[in-house]
Amino acid sequence: MTKPDRDHGSIKAGEMEISIDPGVATGVYANLAMINHSPDDFMLDFIFVQPGGKVGSVQSRVILSPGHLKRLLQAMQTNLQRYEQTFGPIPEHQPQIQTPTGPVN
Repeated sequence: MTKPDRDHGSIKAGEMEISIDPGVATGVYANLAMINHSPDDFMLDFIFVQPGGKVGSVQSRVILSPGHLKRLLQAMQTNLQRYEQTFGPIPEHQPQIQTPTGPVN
C-alpha cells in the first residue's frame, strides 16, 4: 500500500501521482456503513453514530461502478489477511448500535 507523501500532498501509485487535499488527507471516522446499489452503481455511506445514540450523520459518501467495487473488495480482503497475519485475528462482536431501517438522504 502506498503512503501519502506528506511534503507534497500526493500519493504515488506506480507511475501515477495523485494529489490529496489536506482536508481530505486527515480522513473521517465512521462506525457504521450502509451500502445501496442500482444496476450501474454502488453507493457507500460512511456514518458516525455517537455511542448509545439513535441518530447518525453521513461523514462521507463514495459512489463506485460494480467493477471498481469488486476490485476494491478483493483489495480489502487481501489487506485484511495481511493485517491479521501481522497483528493477529480481529475479534468479531455484535454491533452496539441499531442498524438504520430507512434510506439515508
